[in-house]
Amino acid sequence: MPSIPIGEGVLHYREAGQGSDVLVLLHAFPLHSGMWEPQLRSLAPRFRVIAPDWRGLGQSGPAPAAATMDLLAGDVVHLLRARGIQRAVFAGLSMGGYVALALYRKAPELFRGLALCDTKATPDTVEAATARETFAQNALSKGTGWVADDFAPKLLRPTSTPEVTRTVRGLIESNAPEGVAAAQRGMALRPDSVPTLRTISCPAVVIFGAEDRITPFGEAQRMAQGIPGARIETIPAAGHLPNLENQPAFDAALLRFAVALPA
Repeated sequence: MPSIPIGEGVLHYREAGQGSDVLVLLHAFPLHSGMWEPQLRSLAPRFRVIAPDWRGLGQSGPAPAAATMDLLAGDVVHLLRARGIQRAVFAGLSMGGYVALALYRKAPELFRGLALCDTKATPDTVEAATARETFAQNALSKGTGWVADDFAPKLLRPTSTPEVTRTVRGLIESNAPEGVAAAQRGMALRPDSVPTLRTISCPAVVIFGAEDRITPFGEAQRMAQGIPGARIETIPAAGHLPNLENQPAFDAALLRFAVALPA
């Protein structure tokens, strides 16, 4: 994986394809950019595809105390400038959607289009933020094997295949506990992004797994209703990670959106 220096650490990313049409894929918690390998293969013939690792996850590091959405959005800006990219289509899934909304507040001029996938604009409740801190402490004390045991089943639909389950567990277990904890603490600090929705002027789509057990479908409706002109694409036979559980349908939805964008 290529990398660039970022602060006192390093930001790793995956890249495939070439050309002026750029698609940036922002990964979910508690995974890393490896979750996008199917899309890096399938979409590279049409787009230059870039997928970064968040600080402390994948091969990026070191982990901060809290990987806030603003910090990670700044890393994306830095990466795109380093790669000479002025505009792109962004797809953020789950935590990646939180980062995408922070990135839009920071640099809306970068956006040709925005796909928000199995994510939400609302902030954590006090109870949810407290639960994230408990999860962070457990990750540090029990390791990423515990994280995989606890979280992998929630990410997938009940009838997910053994192959997808192994893939997701492997992605989780390859992360460092410190990065998992930093991501949880950063998500707990994220602001309310509902007011951001009405400011989004680029084309947008909301993509959701029909069997998502983490993020209620009402959150997809809230986002689609809040963003002018946005629509919802529902991916059947998929939970919180539709890009892995139903790759053909997910890729088709993302391509329908991205190829129709104005230059």
